[in-house]
Amino acid sequence: MASPAVDDYLKTIYHHTEWQDERITPSQLAAVLGLAPSSVTEMVQKLAAQGLVTHRPYGPIALTTEGTYRAAAIIRRHRLVETWLVSEFGYAWDEVHDEAEILEHAISDRLLARIDDRLGHPRVDPHGDAIPDPDGRVHREDFVLLADAAPGHRGRVLRVSDRDPQLLRAVEDAGLHIGCRIEVVDPHTVRVEDAAPVAIPDGAVAAVWLTA
Repeated sequence: MASPAVDDYLKTIYHHTEWQDERITPSQLAAVLGLAPSSVTEMVQKLAAQGLVTHRPYGPIALTTEGTYRAAAIIRRHRLVETWLVSEFGYAWDEVHDEAEILEHAISDRLLARIDDRLGHPRVDPHGDAIPDPDGRVHREDFVLLADAAPGHRGRVLRVSDRDPQLLRAVEDAGLHIGCRIEVVDPHTVRVEDAAPVAIPDGAVAAVWLTA
């Protein structure tokens, strides 16, 4: 069942538990993919028959070992392409997702390996998401969601969700970027690199992860 549609399902299931532990439900999967629940149920059954996911009716969905490996492979492609577009072609971090969605299915394994070499084998993409290695392994530091960080918490920005390009631009305008050090002042304010406090953009507390 090699197809972009299957890859999109596996990527979405994989991505859901990268930064939290709750498994994705069929209704959540349908909402993220913008599909009818009946269509999602049918596809999940097919994926289960192929040994790529496990699930019970109306229950959460989990990737099998084979499903995880396949999802990591396509996510590796996507995130390497995003990093390549930013590094080599001057794309902004809010511009690369849609381009990578197209290119991840088009480039050869040989070109992907050349891109990885050219970039120096990066571990994270422009948004801070881990790039799996060729064996599907990832390195990720201990983290805390900004919404859960107590006042006084200090840490580096590890990741900013790429779901909303407008929010990415707002986060950048506020001076936050991957790797910068911040201090949480209160639920609505942070101090970036010991500078004056700045207001957290709307929605950022649920889209920014820090070192724990």
